[in-house]
Amino acid sequence: MAYRVEPATDKGQRQDFLELPFALYRDDPLWVPPLRSEVDRTLDERANPYFANGLLQLFVCFRDDRPVARACAIINRNHWERFGEQAAFFGFFESEDDGEACGRLFDAVASFCRRNGATTLEGPFNPNHYSELGLQTSGFGQAPVFFETYNPEYYARLVEDAGFRALRRLHTRANHAIGERVRRAFGDRRPPTRRGEFRVRPARLLDFNHELERIRAVNNDAFAGNWHFLPLSRAEYSFAAKYLFFVTYPRLIGIAERDGEPAGVVQFCLDVNPLLRTMGGGVGPASYLRFLLGRSRVRDVVMYAVGVKKASQHTEVYRLLFEYGCWAIRDCRTMTTTWMTDDDPAPLAAARRLGLEPSKYFAIYGKTL
Repeated sequence: MAYRVEPATDKGQRQDFLELPFALYRDDPLWVPPLRSEVDRTLDERANPYFANGLLQLFVCFRDDRPVARACAIINRNHWERFGEQAAFFGFFESEDDGEACGRLFDAVASFCRRNGATTLEGPFNPNHYSELGLQTSGFGQAPVFFETYNPEYYARLVEDAGFRALRRLHTRANHAIGERVRRAFGDRRPPTRRGEFRVRPARLLDFNHELERIRAVNNDAFAGNWHFLPLSRAEYSFAAKYLFFVTYPRLIGIAERDGEPAGVVQFCLDVNPLLRTMGGGVGPASYLRFLLGRSRVRDVVMYAVGVKKASQHTEVYRLLFEYGCWAIRDCRTMTTTWMTDDDPAPLAAARRLGLEPSKYFAIYGKTL
């Protein structure tokens, strides 16, 4: 067998990169095909402001002229300046169960990163704020929810055989009777509006851009100390959240304010993956209409994030956001979280209060170049 790895620099090679997962997962009924146009948009250096101070290179490994593995190399020099480490990242990794192909693929990715000054390589990280990260390492045989990574069980072995080791473990949690839980615990209360000097309200759909700015301000401040977190520019957040209100409702985003200024945010999204699965990776007038009609029947949600500005931490705003969140999901069926760690006591305590049990585990890998 003959192997070769090529940078996806022309239209045909880029098409090989985009289409590879559709071949890999064609017989997997649980896989959710990504929208081709959205992946292409994310990987467009001219369109995606994430790359204003960064580099991107797509790679495809061929075996006997057939694409069998892919990954992209990502260098963001804002990360180097903020954290003082010359880390590069890989993302959009997919591969057949072929160690030779995977090894050659990562050799090419590592060579590109070294040539551009990087000293470590970590991932998977996809270059978008609203995006998947890490490799799934447990909970196989279950369909992914929105935002959740999905991959075959052999991926971890391939990555480890290519010289990577796990740097960080993450997990998600779920409660498949969340509406019943919050109604039993909190009753049929009216939506909370204030606690002390804080007020909370749903997001305003008609003031979309202004609301995005308020959410961005909270999250940039709240998560500034998190591992690998880079504050998002206005352009980055607008790019990433372009379709936000297609996958949520205003009531599922609670914005807490003090004296008219944003202090905290709780964000839920609809688990639209069952609808996306039927679209097969494409968007047309008929599939778009079916998506909009089906969205009204979705009763499963994903808790995307809870953020509180540092100046308002350790105040009543946490309780206010918790009460608002419980009100917002009172009619839902299942709630799943995005990524959590085992060493953050406050979110874990809130998760236990909501009856959220560990669901799936994920790992982020790294190696020295």
